[in-house]
Amino acid sequence: MDDAHAAGGPRTALITGAGRGIGRAVAAELHRRGLRLVVTARTAGDARETAARLGPDVAGHGLDVTDPDAPKRVAADAGPVDVLVCNAGVLLDAGTDPLSVPVDLVDETLRVNLLGTWRVAQAFVPGMVERGWGRVVIISSGTTAEFGGRLFGGAPGYSISKSALNGLASLLAAQTEGTGVLVNAVNPGRVRTRMMPGQRRMPEDVAPFIADAATLPADGPTGGFLTDKRGPG
Repeated sequence: MDDAHAAGGPRTALITGAGRGIGRAVAAELHRRGLRLVVTARTAGDARETAARLGPDVAGHGLDVTDPDAPKRVAADAGPVDVLVCNAGVLLDAGTDPLSVPVDLVDETLRVNLLGTWRVAQAFVPGMVERGWGRVVIISSGTTAEFGGRLFGGAPGYSISKSALNGLASLLAAQTEGTGVLVNAVNPGRVRTRMMPGQRRMPEDVAPFIADAATLPADGPTGGFLTDKRGPG
C-alpha cells in the first residue's frame, strides 16, 4: 500500500461473497497484507464466521446483493471503503444450453452476478472518487466473449453474466478515469469451489493474484481484464 496512507492507518477492504471459497481466501490474503477488513456474505452468520476465523479486528456483515437496499445499509455501517472486491456470484445453469436453459435461472444469475455487483459498486465507488483513491476488482471468468475469449454454451446464463460484468468494469473504469480509482475485471481461472468441486487449484492458490489486483500502484491498469498466469485457466 502507499506510504502516504500508511502513516494514517491501513486501507479498508470490503469483500463480497466472503463466506467461503475465493472470497474467504482473498479476505485472508488481504488481512495478511495488513488491510483492515470488512467481510460480507449473503447471511450475517456466514460473514461473522469468516470474520471470526480471520481475527478480532475483522468486521462481518450480512449482504444479500439482490436486496436493493442492502449495499447502502452496509456502506453506512462499514464507513469509508478503499478497496472493493466484488466476488459474490452464482452458477445455476451448468449443463444446460441456450435453447433449453430455464430463463428463471438466467434471471436469477443476472440478478446476483451483474445487478448485485452493480448495486455494490454504486454504494461504495462514489466515496472512493470523492476521496481520490480506490481499487475495485470484479471477479469475472474465462467464459466470456471479450478480450479474446469465447462464451461457454454449457452455462449460458453464467457466461452472459460474466461477459456483462466485463462491460460493467469497463464502464466504471471510464467513469472514474483520472480520479485515483482503478477498476479491473479479473479471471482467476478454474478453482475448486462449491461451483466447481472437481478442480485442482484451490482458492488459496489464486488469492495472491486477486489481492495484487486489489492493491495496484497508482500507475496500475484500469479497465482491464487481468488473468492469472500462474496456473491453468
